[in-house]
Amino acid sequence: MSTEGSNTGSTGHRRPTVGVVRETNDGERRVALVPKIVPSMVGKGLDVIVESGAGQDALIPDGAYKEAGATIGDAWTADIVVKVAPPTDAEVARLKAGQRLIGFLAPRNAENQIGALTAAGVEAYAVEAIPRISRAQVMDALSSQANVSGYKAVLVAASESTRFFPMLTTAAGTVKPATVLVLGVGVAGLQALATAKRLGGRTTGYDVRPEVADQVRSVGAQWLDLGIDAAGEGGYARELTEAERAQQQQALEDAIKGFDVVITTALVPGRPAPRLVTAAAVEGMKPGSVIVDLAGETGGNCELTEPGQTVVKHDVTICSPLNLPATMPEHASELYSKNVSALIELLLDDSGSLAPDFSDEILAGACVTRSKEND
Repeated sequence: MSTEGSNTGSTGHRRPTVGVVRETNDGERRVALVPKIVPSMVGKGLDVIVESGAGQDALIPDGAYKEAGATIGDAWTADIVVKVAPPTDAEVARLKAGQRLIGFLAPRNAENQIGALTAAGVEAYAVEAIPRISRAQVMDALSSQANVSGYKAVLVAASESTRFFPMLTTAAGTVKPATVLVLGVGVAGLQALATAKRLGGRTTGYDVRPEVADQVRSVGAQWLDLGIDAAGEGGYARELTEAERAQQQQALEDAIKGFDVVITTALVPGRPAPRLVTAAAVEGMKPGSVIVDLAGETGGNCELTEPGQTVVKHDVTICSPLNLPATMPEHASELYSKNVSALIELLLDDSGSLAPDFSDEILAGACVTRSKEND
């Protein structure tokens, strides 16, 4: 397959090409590779082709890529195509057998393009499927983007709140600090706790995995202990039993009513988001309180959530922003670029040729479709 921008290196083999394409999904402002990553990729024997305007929504001009050593051209012809959002039907149609695709591919979702990519003969790597092991931390795009979500969720809450976050002592009196509860303390939750603490809030974290209590305390927050242990595999929580769910729901319902801000981040891979905040809990919160639900894409953690919307129920503002990382495209793209470039490096052998070793558990886990052409 001929690839625009490719050339032959000193070792005699054709330099593999990486194509950075422009995102077409509504609201997606991130780009899969930023210019500062290009020199290191070129140094590893790769040529980088960037689709014109790929970085436009992240405020990165084509010229910045050229200065970094990339070429502007048809990125869809590259050996490795990198993107952020799952490909559309039209984008899958632009790929050819033998190409490799890296991005968020939603492999656990019922509606995905895995079947279409398989039929097209594309070797696809889903960044969500990268095993969460220490050696793969640098490639962990879920974590890098969750940091962005957790940070921005607190800013959304502060913007919507009718109260100050920090304690203020003024000539007119003292204002108590806002109380903030974060439900689900993975990467997004811990970042939310840390950010709320920086803004002066009194922070509390809860998770069904009790082993994360020390992490919650490490960012200056209190631990809400409801007496339920649901530690699961791969760093995720297991699904609760009916009895545990009822116990958790009642205990949380009582606790939630005492907080000014509740931020929810609880997700179970491949399943609808667990309902942690009931309508009764919302009704019991003080008027002017705020809920920011980060699980809206899988139904939401709050019973009254309307995914993608901000609504007011029982005088409580409920926000369910979708794809928060896309609202901070500069740093979100920079972090994602490092994840992607680390994965690409793993696809290369010592000579710089594309030769993925599927005995490596990272590649074996991330690869969701195999191309016969590359076998």
